[in-house]
Amino acid sequence: MRVVIAGASGLIGTALVSTLRRHDHDVIRLVRRPAAGPDEYRWDPYTAALDDAALDGADAVVNLCGAGVGDRRWSGAYKQLLRDSRIVPTDVLAQAVARTGVPMFAGASAVGYYGHTGDRIVDESSPAGTGFLAGLCTDWEAAADPARAAGARTTTLRTAIVLSRHGGMLSRLRPLYRVLLGGRFGDGRQYVSWISLEDQVEALRFVLEHEVEGPVNLTGPAPVTNAEFTRALSRVLHRPAPWVVPGFAARALVGEFADEAVLAGQRAIPAVLETAGFDFRHKTVGEALEAVTAPP
Repeated sequence: MRVVIAGASGLIGTALVSTLRRHDHDVIRLVRRPAAGPDEYRWDPYTAALDDAALDGADAVVNLCGAGVGDRRWSGAYKQLLRDSRIVPTDVLAQAVARTGVPMFAGASAVGYYGHTGDRIVDESSPAGTGFLAGLCTDWEAAADPARAAGARTTTLRTAIVLSRHGGMLSRLRPLYRVLLGGRFGDGRQYVSWISLEDQVEALRFVLEHEVEGPVNLTGPAPVTNAEFTRALSRVLHRPAPWVVPGFAARALVGEFADEAVLAGQRAIPAVLETAGFDFRHKTVGEALEAVTAPP
């Protein structure tokens, strides 16, 4: 396949490019700096500047753009950036897919779509939740409508927390555990939907290569509570994690993000992937954490 990827320089995008090329797919990267080779095209989503030649012969367009939800405290300006950095590129790419007749569009989203689910299991048939992240994901997914309306096979990739050796949430937690400051957040009963980076990119490749359409939960098959995740990480790092960060302390540290993503969570399962026959390499959070923390 010839796959055009926006957001190819991020944690997931970099791994996806490598995986697709290893499986003999032709990858075109959309970049916001001057193109450095024949496999790159410069674009600017905020001015809708995208040369249609970038999509010539493309079998699929993948959009992975979006500022990190936990990178900064949520001021009004940063919440607007979170929206713009997701919705604007999705709309520009979906319009381009519709205009040029690319047969598939895969747009990023997140399990935050479901809001805080408590211990209720949710899959792709479950409705959207409430809150800022749920509203953001709903609008993010709707921005792909032009591609869908034009008849392109359109998937929305509802990604969970990605567990990786480098970057992501673990890059923030591991230093705390090394100095014995690990522990659960709040009562620890909120669920954590997770997926290893390896399964994330293999699932993306599976979606591209198979007739998968609509929302897809990119999550491991067994979500865990925050307390269970804490114990599993403590075990693989061989560090105790006795501490508890109370809700008020989490709110003081990160503000609104605490109520939306630290003290809340989703018990989301990958029903579409499992029904389609995808085989997860890491079926439990323990397996995933062992894999990404083991010596290289």
